[in-house]
Amino acid sequence: MERERAQGGPLKTVLAQASPPAIERAGAILREGGLVAMPTETVYGLAADATSDRAVAAIYAAKQRPVFNPLIAHFADLETAQREAVFSDAALTLAAVFWPGPLTLVVPVSATCRISLLARAGLASVALRVPDHAIARALIGKAGVPLAAPSANRSGGVSPTLPIHVLADLDGCIDMILDGGPCRIGLESTIVACLDGPPRLLRRGAITLEALRSVLGHEIADSSHGVDERPTAPGRLLSHYAPRARLRLNVAATHPEEAALDFGGFLKASPSLRRLDLSPAGDLIEAAANLFAFLRELDAMGAATIAVAPIPALGLGSAIVDRLQRAAAPRGP
Repeated sequence: MERERAQGGPLKTVLAQASPPAIERAGAILREGGLVAMPTETVYGLAADATSDRAVAAIYAAKQRPVFNPLIAHFADLETAQREAVFSDAALTLAAVFWPGPLTLVVPVSATCRISLLARAGLASVALRVPDHAIARALIGKAGVPLAAPSANRSGGVSPTLPIHVLADLDGCIDMILDGGPCRIGLESTIVACLDGPPRLLRRGAITLEALRSVLGHEIADSSHGVDERPTAPGRLLSHYAPRARLRLNVAATHPEEAALDFGGFLKASPSLRRLDLSPAGDLIEAAANLFAFLRELDAMGAATIAVAPIPALGLGSAIVDRLQRAAAPRGP
């Protein structure tokens, strides 16, 4: 099957409901080295054959992503993931409880690891996940290989939680988008490193630090606030998840020319030209699911600044705060 191209050059991106025939077609595209955006429970991922340097290179090119920033390889189950990496007792314990689910484990590669060195950013470790989404796992099965799948958006920008977000960023750069509707969680996976020494939390997500500690039965080092020039896992750069507008965090009051990202009605008396409330009821699960979509919607209004209400940094709130802090960080030239 030849990859479709529009007259004159760029790929013709196909947006298709994730029916069995569409998943079959997407699997064939991936086997040929193409790029397919797939829904997961976290955000939409830009999938390619994780064992192919050429396919992985196409991910970096489409996203304009720095090649020193590693990718997560997605698997259908723990058994296939174990063929590519060495799991410590702690890693196996976490995988047994949280897979399928929004947990990524960074573990040493096995002697027979097939995951592209480019996807691993040249490291002797690999980031692995088993998604809790039927469409994603069906696509992995049809492709017949692990799938590297970072968020399906331009690097550093706001992650996509709807197929239209993917289309806005990557139309003409990828082969296909499988439409599975809105993502249930709306934040990227929690990342834990199980390398030398005790496990370390590298990125906050839907699985909280408290839940990890409860399962392991001991403390886990928290490195999630760190910034890496050469990261061992995604989401570790200073500026990430950023809209075009500047973010002003933890505001008590807004200015009339600002857009407002509210939580729990804190800014409901705001004079802002537009306000969206992540959760009027103050529900952090609802807020996480709405975060990236609302940032995109407010950004599309063209305001120079988005004022953000305080978010409690407890449980899932700590992951929301992490994304907002990185979105608000100074950006490179």
